[in-house]
Amino acid sequence: MLKNALIILAEGFEEIEATTVIDVLRRASISVTVCGLRGILVTGSRGIKVQADIELEAFNDDFDALILPGGSKGAQNLSESQRLQSLIKKADQEGKIIAAICAAPAVVLAPLGILDGKTATCFPGMEDDFSDKTKFSRENVVLDGNLITSRGPGTAIEFALKVVERLIGPDIVKDLRKKLLA
Repeated sequence: MLKNALIILAEGFEEIEATTVIDVLRRASISVTVCGLRGILVTGSRGIKVQADIELEAFNDDFDALILPGGSKGAQNLSESQRLQSLIKKADQEGKIIAAICAAPAVVLAPLGILDGKTATCFPGMEDDFSDKTKFSRENVVLDGNLITSRGPGTAIEFALKVVERLIGPDIVKDLRKKLLA
């Protein structure tokens, strides 16, 4: 059964985190829908423009994983979206995979209480935004239940592979690691 992932891009997103995840998931034959938070053309933190497949407001399909790249401005923009907040809460209630990297765990998920009672990681120093109900880990990628968190751009491949593993299983990850030299 084909798995579907939804990745949300907001102005100021971290390009490495977004494009690496999109690439790795598509190599694993996972259907990836790239949603622009506010528009189809989204500019990343380094000025790279990415054309999304659809605007978040127009998205109404189902998905198996919700992925949130970081970048401090991008994460801040994500955190201000009521539509996204509702989508995150619904995904969490349904036990769907929620994957966030860099600033996104601290800036987007922590204020919603999604990290409460979980172990999570984020970009170094941003763990101060975690509540005292969240156990911080310095691991590059942390899996706790339906939640996957990661530290930043340098951990993007490992993060993407963990999403693939949770969606499809470890066998495809072994093959991808060989092909990616990861």
